[in-house]
Amino acid sequence: MNTNIIYPDYSNSIANLANSILKKWELPTNGGTLKLLDMYLKKYYKNVVVILLDGMGKCIIERNLKKSGFFNNHLAGTYSSTFPPTTVAATVSIDNGLTPCEHGWLGWDCYFPQIDRNVTVYYNTDTESKEKVAEESIAWKYCGYSSVINKINSAGGRAHYVTPFNPPYPGTFEESCELIKTYCEEPGQKYIYCYCNEPDYTMHRTGCYSDEAKQVISSLEKRIESLADELKNTLVIVTADHGHVDTKGVCIKSYPKIMNCLKRIPSIEPRALNLFVKDDRRSEFEKEFTKEFGDKFLLLPKEKVLEMKLFGYGAEHKDFREMLGDYLAVAIDDLSIFNTEEEVEKFIGVHAGLTKDEMIIPLIIVEKE
Repeated sequence: MNTNIIYPDYSNSIANLANSILKKWELPTNGGTLKLLDMYLKKYYKNVVVILLDGMGKCIIERNLKKSGFFNNHLAGTYSSTFPPTTVAATVSIDNGLTPCEHGWLGWDCYFPQIDRNVTVYYNTDTESKEKVAEESIAWKYCGYSSVINKINSAGGRAHYVTPFNPPYPGTFEESCELIKTYCEEPGQKYIYCYCNEPDYTMHRTGCYSDEAKQVISSLEKRIESLADELKNTLVIVTADHGHVDTKGVCIKSYPKIMNCLKRIPSIEPRALNLFVKDDRRSEFEKEFTKEFGDKFLLLPKEKVLEMKLFGYGAEHKDFREMLGDYLAVAIDDLSIFNTEEEVEKFIGVHAGLTKDEMIIPLIIVEKE
């Protein structure tokens, strides 16, 4: 058994970071705060800036950057992603302070019982056919929420998104940094949340420790260092949504005995597979899956997943249990199970499993007086 298994710590996680921000603005929280960050937030800063670099787990800065560099020098500590440690689940948690079982954004592909389909949430498309499932976002329709930024603004405070998905839609990280600077120079106290899709985008395609990944991570470090140099009276928090690992991939469709037991193709993530199994095929499914993948994946019945509180604590989203399959297969080693051969070919760096490298994320703190 892999001794490197790390479960999410929902008392010291990315969801807690959002609650620390809410507490700082004297707004009701959705759970406990991040104690490590609270120490810094006790002081008054005109600007609190969170920059989330997608995929930049603790292992990524540790093995790609100089120990004497800006990020390692300002590393205040480490904490936990959500389960699964993946962008959809974790960035929604940092946006609202809820855990995945509470907000329902479980992963890249989610099963929505209301329409009985697997949906790729960001594209609003059917996971298998790639056709659009509706005009409006299915995820927002059934799992909508009020964000930290909306709450601060609604209470009369000031908060801004700096992401490619929110106005004014910065197209590059360079543009995002300029926008952060502009907001920071405006009068009044404010919270600014910036999302960057690197180094995740590059690591998926070239691996976590490739020359290309090193170059991207190094340039992000340099750009944030130079941004911090230009800011005053600002607390800069640099973090990640999850870490990354290099793995081998297989396609689930290459295993007909397993496929014959399933009601639909798996959802959530290639390292956290949501499996809906035909009622009369459960023992056959368990036997086949364990035979093929028992050394690389934990196969957990739904009841066990709920008992373990793997997706978090708090009041479950009303559809959460229906969104969960009969079994969850979670990666604990160097294998990912994709739905298509195309994905097997495309992805080297991946995440969403229960290894330390996927779960542990850095909290980098830069205090600008």
